[in-house]
Amino acid sequence: MALSTLHNVRFAGMASCVPKRVVSNMEDCPPSMRSERERLVRNIGIQTRRLCPDWQCFSDLAFAASEKLLEKLQWQRDEIDALIIVTQSPDYPMPATAIILQNRLGLSQSTIAFDVNLGCSGYPFGLHLLGSMISAGGVRRGLLLVGDKSGTESDPLFSDAGTATALEFDTSAKPMYFSLNSDGSGYKAIMMPVGGHREPLDIQHLIATRDEHGIQHKPKDLILDGPAVLSFSTQRVPPDVINLLEYSKKNKDEIDYFIFHQANKMINETIRKKLGLHHEKVPSTLTDFGNTSGASLPVTMTARLHQSLQDGTKNILLSGFGIGLSWGSCIMEIENAKFPDMLEI
Repeated sequence: MALSTLHNVRFAGMASCVPKRVVSNMEDCPPSMRSERERLVRNIGIQTRRLCPDWQCFSDLAFAASEKLLEKLQWQRDEIDALIIVTQSPDYPMPATAIILQNRLGLSQSTIAFDVNLGCSGYPFGLHLLGSMISAGGVRRGLLLVGDKSGTESDPLFSDAGTATALEFDTSAKPMYFSLNSDGSGYKAIMMPVGGHREPLDIQHLIATRDEHGIQHKPKDLILDGPAVLSFSTQRVPPDVINLLEYSKKNKDEIDYFIFHQANKMINETIRKKLGLHHEKVPSTLTDFGNTSGASLPVTMTARLHQSLQDGTKNILLSGFGIGLSWGSCIMEIENAKFPDMLEI
């Protein structure tokens, strides 16, 4: 377990953006699958999801979120020293999407810009990475863009979103506490096996077949081992949260909100109950936004807490977990940060 503390880093603001298109897991499925979907929706808790049109990329959502956040913060473009993108939905295999957005956002050519390949756990990792650069003193202000275009019409779980978070150097900022972890022995639990150098994409990988539930699947599509992910999430996340609380010398009552990656209802409810947390301290966006991968923490903060987090001071605990396998938690204080309303494009 990698426990660490960052000093002199202020959480300045956040913006989130989702596609306008809303897809219902109940209504937008074949009638023959309705009863199966009813059972599935009860278990995963996802009623509707947001899907991009074919032409829209994750970077388009992140760009819109960044523009709105910079406007709200009134930051000048030449004041931004770093741009980090955490996604598994790049515009191209190469170059990095962060390089493209550096230019698109009109940032200085002296801006540090690069991508990080992480999914559902990516937000705490990204915060630590950008925060470390700021804490070290070389970066004064930076943007962290997190999200994915991972939703499809046939898969009832995933949704699309892009988010932007602003951090800045501030000697009066309270410490941020982190626990970041990885277990590559479980990499097959969530993976896209085709398209890399181990198994390059070929014509046979594009041929779809239907499973016993009538869901189409192509060999190039994401593989998700549900029981393995359930076991991993419910066994690793609660002790990680407890260890981070002990490390930060805080108790559960001092945390205003516990925000968990929006995996599915069964996983999230198991984690909440294991930690003995009240519903009102654990906001959720599963019902109307689904699993937005690495963006689920900022999407939940924006959709459920943006007004509360702008008023006064709040202590929050964030926990992301998933592909890798990897999991990470963060405790930080948010005071007078800017949170624009959820964007739809």
